[in-house]
Amino acid sequence: MTTSAVPERTTAGERRPGAPGAAATGRGVPGRAGSARAVSGPVVAGYGAGALLSGTFTTLPGLLLLPYLTDTLGVGAALAGAAVLVPKLWAAVVNPLVGGYARGARARRRLIRYGGAAMAVACVLMFASVVPGTGGAYCAEAGFLLTATAFACFQVPYAALPADLATGPADRFRLAAGRVAGLGVAALAVGAAGPALVSSGGPSSGYRWAGCFGAAVIALGTLGVALAMRRTPAGRPVARARRAPSSAAVRMSLTAASVRPTVKEILANRSFRALLGAAAAQSLATGVLLAGVPYATRQVLGDPALTSALVVVFVLPDLLAARLWARFGARVGTRRAYALAGALFAAGCLGFLAAPVVAPGFLLAAMLLAGAGHAGQLVFLYGLLPGCVAEEAAAGGDRGELLSGVFATGEAVGLALAPFGYGLVLAASGYVSAAGHTVHQSGTARFGILLGLALLPLLATVAGTLSLRGHRPAGVPARP
Repeated sequence: MTTSAVPERTTAGERRPGAPGAAATGRGVPGRAGSARAVSGPVVAGYGAGALLSGTFTTLPGLLLLPYLTDTLGVGAALAGAAVLVPKLWAAVVNPLVGGYARGARARRRLIRYGGAAMAVACVLMFASVVPGTGGAYCAEAGFLLTATAFACFQVPYAALPADLATGPADRFRLAAGRVAGLGVAALAVGAAGPALVSSGGPSSGYRWAGCFGAAVIALGTLGVALAMRRTPAGRPVARARRAPSSAAVRMSLTAASVRPTVKEILANRSFRALLGAAAAQSLATGVLLAGVPYATRQVLGDPALTSALVVVFVLPDLLAARLWARFGARVGTRRAYALAGALFAAGCLGFLAAPVVAPGFLLAAMLLAGAGHAGQLVFLYGLLPGCVAEEAAAGGDRGELLSGVFATGEAVGLALAPFGYGLVLAASGYVSAAGHTVHQSGTARFGILLGLALLPLLATVAGTLSLRGHRPAGVPARP
């Protein structure tokens, strides 16, 4: 993938942006040297606005869809988990195909614009069902399937943008910090407003209002990233980078037979494979946490209103700590910083085991700790991905967007397995679903709610930390 606004000459000791090794300086995270800061504030803000879609797609279904199916439509916990699983697995299949299509700036812009608009409409449909029981579950499933498809069309080209917008690794991590901040804004808005709308509006209409609010956030984010994409940091249109692919090339790129060999070549890259594994594990851990919080507040703590407060303190560090994590990683190295972030996240999740015997303030502090770790995890994962894309382009490859699609697939798989795995834990512990009213759960079921909320994120975080140890940016020697 070619980039614009790339300087032809560099001073001594600097790397040309996009060249092998430009993805990292020092220990794999850029410091203050290594590239001129060419990304303007409006571009960072506009790119960060695109993360409103990612945050909404993660938070709204992750927080509300499973309880909507089990406690409003009366679907069994295991079946509800499967209903959430299928659309996200479908998105995982679509992502590489979208990456094969989005091989030009014009195609990228078109996907971002139309994908975002379609996602806003589908978000409304996801919670708009007026049919109870299984029929309502099918309606919600169809809406979520459309949402996941539209999100894939948006997310794949969006994830590849920093390689076009930034001229070096420092700017890529600056864009990554903006993206994490955008995720925080979306999770803060949707995570606080969604449960509040459900509580105030009733079992059915409240969910519909939550879907409409999510659609408004998605539309705003689509507009922001579309404006940011119009120009590079140097002021030249991104669309000059490459011509749009011909219709024949598009047809070829959309066939599974043509994409499969290239995906195999991408997965043969050990560093990218390590990054992909970490992203999938991190998404799984976060998805379980979001899915489990409403059950814990309603069934264990007896205070559903506490859901919004827990989500707010979880996402606040995304707004406040992203830049601090980037600087910390520049000093100690990506893998060490990511391991510390994972330890904080896991420790916060384990705090839920004490929920029956501690005050709500303790759980708020635990969620704040988990959120601080989550912010660091996102900064390093999203900051390292554009480096892989740039290295691919510098090596003469044309698979940057497809690489981003495979990365998005890893995230989608993690998000898909999260509610499914948590639903299985609920079913195994004897959780009883009900349509429109709260059922008093047994002690075993309440323990299962907390165990799944603590143990599954812990295991996923450990797996992600171990996976990232295999990441080696080009030009950076292996370290023990």
